[in-house]
Amino acid sequence: MDSTADQSPTRGVLEAEIAGLRALFDTRQYASMAAAGRRLLDLAPDHRDVLLLLALAERYGRRIAEALAVLDRLERRYPRFSRLHQERGHCFIALQRAPEAIAAFVRAVELNASLPASWRMLEGLYRMTGDAHAAAAAARQVSTLARLPPEVVTAAGLFSDGDLDPAEALVRRFLLDHGDDVEGMRLLARIGMAREVFDDAELLLAAVLARAPDYRAAREDYAKVLLARHNYAPARAQFERLLGLDPDNRRYRTLYATCSVGLGEHALAIDIYRRLLAGDAGAAQAGAAQAGAAQAGAAQAGDAELHLSIAHAQKTLGESSAAVESYRRAAACRPDFGDAYWSLANLKTYRFTDAELGAIQSALAAAATAENDRLHLSFALAKALEDRGDYAESFRYYELGNGIRRAASKYRAEIIETNTRRQIEVCTHAFFASRRDVGAPDADPIFIVGLPRSGSTLLEQILASHSAVEGTQELAEIQRIVLALQGRDPDLDDPRYPRVLADMPPGEFAALGAQYLEETRVYRTGKPYFIDKMPNNFRHLGLIHLMLPRAKIIDARREPMACCFSNFKQLFANGQEFTYSLGDIARYYRTYLELMAHWDAVLPGRVLRVHHEDVVADLEGSVRRLLNFCGLAFEAGCVEFHQTARSVRTASSEQVRQPIFREGLDQWRHFEPWLAPLERALGDAVVRYRD
Repeated sequence: MDSTADQSPTRGVLEAEIAGLRALFDTRQYASMAAAGRRLLDLAPDHRDVLLLLALAERYGRRIAEALAVLDRLERRYPRFSRLHQERGHCFIALQRAPEAIAAFVRAVELNASLPASWRMLEGLYRMTGDAHAAAAAARQVSTLARLPPEVVTAAGLFSDGDLDPAEALVRRFLLDHGDDVEGMRLLARIGMAREVFDDAELLLAAVLARAPDYRAAREDYAKVLLARHNYAPARAQFERLLGLDPDNRRYRTLYATCSVGLGEHALAIDIYRRLLAGDAGAAQAGAAQAGAAQAGAAQAGDAELHLSIAHAQKTLGESSAAVESYRRAAACRPDFGDAYWSLANLKTYRFTDAELGAIQSALAAAATAENDRLHLSFALAKALEDRGDYAESFRYYELGNGIRRAASKYRAEIIETNTRRQIEVCTHAFFASRRDVGAPDADPIFIVGLPRSGSTLLEQILASHSAVEGTQELAEIQRIVLALQGRDPDLDDPRYPRVLADMPPGEFAALGAQYLEETRVYRTGKPYFIDKMPNNFRHLGLIHLMLPRAKIIDARREPMACCFSNFKQLFANGQEFTYSLGDIARYYRTYLELMAHWDAVLPGRVLRVHHEDVVADLEGSVRRLLNFCGLAFEAGCVEFHQTARSVRTASSEQVRQPIFREGLDQWRHFEPWLAPLERALGDAVVRYRD
């Protein structure tokens, strides 16, 4: 979606009016253009392009103060719009304020390196101020852009400002005539990455590297695509190659550490992050000596993300006290850093001090706080207020945070419901009977499925406490296989998967099973069995059964009111888009019950259902039932699961390191006065979930 979202008046009328403004500019009718722009702003007060064109009209009409005021208004709504900063630079040039002009143009090219005008102005300004080194660097950028096809430069600029549709249309037209242009192909891949069409982006970037293997920026993009697709081992191999060429590159080192986290090598990642912090400290001291405390402060603010990454890894390793201290350091580096405060809240066991609560409230009240920080701060404040017993205010902030997240989401409940209907239509009892034992014969995987916040992490911790079972994480391999089966450019309203399962030759299921086992080997250390705890895999149990007919499948189920509200309270790092509306959550839970009932009917005995409330009521009995289903001998360590030292990456990581407790079962009842809409939307699911 472009950054210039539809606003009143209608899009077609706006486009015509904007075209009229540009026509007035082309004929140098700046006063008329400014008047028309102001009239249009009365109808569309926050429209990005109208504001920019009005600022342009004011500057060309020599009303610089008015132009700067419009740009300030534009920045409040679109702070990362590169052309507003470029236009501000031109205004400062008109006022002969060179330092401020330089700062504005520098900000413009930081956001969008494809701005020839900004680079040319910087070259001249640097020469005028005697900075020959910076002038030469700007001149090189001007030369680089001049060598590129103009269409690619223009499309890259559009892309940098979030105008994906026109950028994609322009670069695709260009590639029709220049199909092997590596810059055009790379840009199209980057647009695909922005749209999260990672499979297409991966193919494009692989083709770019086949033509230009020394193209570092393309190789970095390729590694990032692999990382986005959770292909951590090949992604890290790409960063190793890049680090061989540039061993001090901070970006490569940071992303290498991210890959290490994905592979479960958290101690290695912490070491890399700390080395990066040590480098920052040295740079800050040097900067303070040369340019004063402001530069040192900027370096300190940049450390916030590193402290956060260290804390996440420490939390996963069970180093709770160290994680708390690192989260606090992250917040100290940047006081409005919402993710740091939410991460403290997300420990579930942490209680905010009065000072921290005040800092969260102040950051939320500040107009300059970014939307993403506001999102995290809302969830953090909601949890803090819940812990203090102020349930009405807590629910208000949970609603606020969920509203922010849902407004930015493209989630459509009907897509999940369509998939469920198709699974039921395709995966019948006769369908499975005709494909008995077609998959790989290995019995290594134990799949734990269900909804998030359903007690699945507890079951994982119990099983991973057994000497024969490897606890891994929520693995993405099944999701990647499903994406491949969906094909390129999937029709979400008429999906190829699961329909394609009926057309696949039996041998292909065995091959997919072998592929899954090979791709997950990197997470294992040699134990006979391993756990894949991706909850959403319940939607693909038919495929899993065909691929791995001897794998064990466990359905972690929780009472619907408790489960759904627990999801509503949870801010997920990514995915789980159904959790940001009580209505969406209820629909998803009902769909989950429907599909699991289908698997029970067509694959009787294939899935073990474990109710969270039963585990809390009878831990040892539930442990014995789990182990018996998995064909494992009883081990007392599974009952003492909280003493098992292992990495746990989910929101329940601290809770499963404590003995089991009953208090969590009915916590949702504190919010019962506000949950009538959820109960109505769940309908008979509130009793049917025990079936």
